[in-house]
Amino acid sequence: MSHKLKIVGWVAIGAVAGALTTVQLQAVARGTLAPLPLEELQQLAAVFGMVKSDYVEPVDEKKLISEAISGMVASLDPHSQYFDKKSFKDFREGTSGRFVGVGIEITMEDGLVKVVSPIEDSPAFRAGLKTGDLITKIDDTMVKGLAINDAVKLMRGEPRTKVLLTIFRKDENRSFPVTITREEIKTQSVKSKMIEPGYAWVRVSQFQERTIEDFARKVEEIYKADPKLKGLVLDLRNDPGGLLDAAVALSAAFLPEGATVVSTNGQLEDSKFIYKAAPQHYLRRGGADPIKHLTEATKGALRTVPLVVLVNEGSASASEIVAGALQDHKRATLLGSQTFGKGSVQTVRPLGPDTGLKLTTARYYTPSGNSIQAKGIVPDVMVDETLEGNLFAALRTREADLQKHLGNGKDPSTEVQPMTDARRAEEQQREEAREQARKRLEEESKKNPGQRLVPEFGSDKDFQLQQAMNQLKGRPVMVSKTLTVRTEEKKEN
Repeated sequence: MSHKLKIVGWVAIGAVAGALTTVQLQAVARGTLAPLPLEELQQLAAVFGMVKSDYVEPVDEKKLISEAISGMVASLDPHSQYFDKKSFKDFREGTSGRFVGVGIEITMEDGLVKVVSPIEDSPAFRAGLKTGDLITKIDDTMVKGLAINDAVKLMRGEPRTKVLLTIFRKDENRSFPVTITREEIKTQSVKSKMIEPGYAWVRVSQFQERTIEDFARKVEEIYKADPKLKGLVLDLRNDPGGLLDAAVALSAAFLPEGATVVSTNGQLEDSKFIYKAAPQHYLRRGGADPIKHLTEATKGALRTVPLVVLVNEGSASASEIVAGALQDHKRATLLGSQTFGKGSVQTVRPLGPDTGLKLTTARYYTPSGNSIQAKGIVPDVMVDETLEGNLFAALRTREADLQKHLGNGKDPSTEVQPMTDARRAEEQQREEAREQARKRLEEESKKNPGQRLVPEFGSDKDFQLQQAMNQLKGRPVMVSKTLTVRTEEKKEN
């Protein structure tokens, strides 16, 4: 047994050493000349060997190494991540705005999948699915009781494969089957509409590869319909972010050419950069510049039209870059609640054809030099999400709530500090607010099963949009009496 252990141990050490040789070469290539910690790496190899030989049942070596890498990266901060084959595919689909499926935006209602909207020119759109349709069955699987993510997985698949959906249409009081052939879907991350003559609403729900093209097209349509724009509302609420270059491009649509949008700073030289409102800073490859075309088509109207930006606790990362740039340049009035506070930049590096590493490589700073990491952006006007207040905002997680979040890199007091009595009191108060919000959510859900508890963004019941319109028209705005600025959290030991 001892001899076997030694053999497994040396094999493990050999495997790890081989991998580390590659890592070391990469480290030297990046200019990091510090030697690798040999003793700790020997321990890692020894643990690998013991698990391989002594564990109660055989283990998959590749899975062990994959989990070790994943744990190492996850220990850094909440946003660094190792991508295995499946998660890398999901990530690329999310940033590209493309996936293979039927083409519907969905939510849950009474335990069933409800069609919010079929995506234009998708298989579901062509098959005649309508807003409000309920999906009761996917192939042979009953939807009742499924989590929404599980329902999504069932509807997605390979191109040119078929899925059978059983639909219940309320207004016709009938159920019927629809066979849909899956294909690549291009999601829409931009919505827009004229609220009333002279005033438009444009919502960006995520910064993807096609976001800027979609934004330019939607705004150009608005301008053609009403060239005498008096005001525009840019809605970034619950926008979790996405691609940095898309955020720079969107900012460039509203700022003077050459204005600073955001700066980044990290260990590597290529992570120290100032991004400006200029094509070379947001165009990935050659080709048409949608922002230049939009500026010409609207005769520069977007750089002067009165602008209100809506933000909330769900506005993060790329959406905070846009909000911070427009606020610092005094180009827009920010309205809503304090943003999420994700002021870090992640770089995705392929490790092979099917795996990759998303690594935090820099912090970003608004044009005035402020880091919003774990603080967020405070709007110019604090406004509740409904007339009754911010009903469930306490349930929303912010960057400062995440374990192992970065400090903002400027103030030493934001780094690791022991828990103080004042901090404990703040945490207790916040937890009590969360508990009250949970109870209210449960009560409201029982009263109105299957109904939206907060009005849909862009609807005529959208309270914050109404206040944005008041701001644009110079009318009184109902400022929140309860929202307060949440200061940067200190990390705990």
